[in-house]
Amino acid sequence: MGAVIGRVRALRTVAARISLAPVLVRVGIFLSALVGLLLAYPAEVVAGEALGPLVAVAVLPAVLPRRLWPTFAALVTVGGWLLATDGYDRPIALWRLMAVAGALYLTHTLCALVAVLPYDAVVDPDVIVRWLTRAAGVLLATSVLGVLLLELSGARAGGGGWQAVTLAGLLLAVGMTALLAGLLRRR
Repeated sequence: MGAVIGRVRALRTVAARISLAPVLVRVGIFLSALVGLLLAYPAEVVAGEALGPLVAVAVLPAVLPRRLWPTFAALVTVGGWLLATDGYDRPIALWRLMAVAGALYLTHTLCALVAVLPYDAVVDPDVIVRWLTRAAGVLLATSVLGVLLLELSGARAGGGGWQAVTLAGLLLAVGMTALLAGLLRRR
């Protein structure tokens, strides 16, 4: 019983001391996760009884960003995408694919930001603006590269078009990993 009382007191202390910046970042996590889920799942599923559980999945990474819940929300989003494309035969639209990927990345990067912010942190708005600007740059570069790779696959639409794009993406991922590892060793 003492442990429950201690947790209630700790929750009250957190509620009394929480500042605006971490709350706004958590709202951003919730909104980006919810947008990703709503875009990934077919409308027939969302319009049914699945909206409540999807909202709950979007709330979990916002409330507990340091745990496994951001990964869980991403996996549920990807599962919804697979359900929509394979189970409901929804055609793959480039805008929807990029929007879901962008929402997943934004959820991930905002969870990383809020994981290092104490709940009572007083944060300069420039910190959050720079973080979001960096995220927007990554999303823009990724979108441009994705469209270019898709056009490359269209130019080679013969039998190996998708294999060429897959190989180019794999080489790019390995190259970026090697670059980041080299930069990390410099420190």
